[in-house]
Amino acid sequence: MGQESSRELSWGRDYLMVVPDHFRVEYRINPFMDLEDQPDPLTTRTQWDAIVAAITDAGGTVTVLDQRADAPDMVYAMNLGLPLAGPEPVAVVSHMRYPERRMESATATAWFTDHGFGVRTIGSDGIGAHFEAGDAFAWRGDLIVGYGPRTDRLALKHLAHDLDVRVHGVRIVHPGMYHLDLAFGPLDASRAIVCPDAFSSQDAARLLDLVPDPLVITEAEAMTFCANSIVIGRTVLMPACPDRVRLQLEAWGFSIVIVDVSEFLKGGGAIRCLTNPLDVTLGRDLMTGRGQVIATGSM
Repeated sequence: MGQESSRELSWGRDYLMVVPDHFRVEYRINPFMDLEDQPDPLTTRTQWDAIVAAITDAGGTVTVLDQRADAPDMVYAMNLGLPLAGPEPVAVVSHMRYPERRMESATATAWFTDHGFGVRTIGSDGIGAHFEAGDAFAWRGDLIVGYGPRTDRLALKHLAHDLDVRVHGVRIVHPGMYHLDLAFGPLDASRAIVCPDAFSSQDAARLLDLVPDPLVITEAEAMTFCANSIVIGRTVLMPACPDRVRLQLEAWGFSIVIVDVSEFLKGGGAIRCLTNPLDVTLGRDLMTGRGQVIATGSM
């Protein structure tokens, strides 16, 4: 283990979350949704409050956004957009794959604008490429983007050009890991959780090549949503942690805090989906001046 291996993530201490006042399963856009299995509102709020408390206890902060009554999935704040702090903050607002969620973008645009972000969009109703921010991670200076189920491959080119950053595109093929944040999760400067079964074989190999020290998880382990976690310093907030994963994390010096999010799993998301980091910074966590797309095949 070199010095880089012990260097904590420089982001992930400040989060945007959406109060779950109107969370429900109103439609089915992922394999976990069942209209006959509705979340209990009281339990949902208790679990949401527990996430906020766990973030605060670990030294993080939470900024709260009210939920639209007509947007039951808006609680999954990670998908509102990709905010990037810096001298000139910018936010790429998501253009959702499914019309059922597109009204969220208007609220996200207004919130980001009110908080000093220059807003950029990829596509709009009927035109352009779909992009959902749960498919994007700034890590090791570049942007890693999953595409396929929710984000279009064309969005990679827009992100690279509009932000002037290097984008590594990896194709997601697993229906249950429809966003990158269900199969990939940075832990520190050189370690990340990776589930190769989520990707095409070629792109799984490419993603593993990008991670100096991967914690490789199986499909069964990924289905516990353990990759859909957040890291605050050396504390990992997780919805579940299989024994083998726990042993490796603890060997690397991480403390694990389990937060029950069973009600939110009914909508297909866990802790990462419910939290959107506001402190990822252009020029520090995502380097500009090298805009290009690296992906299998031709663009």
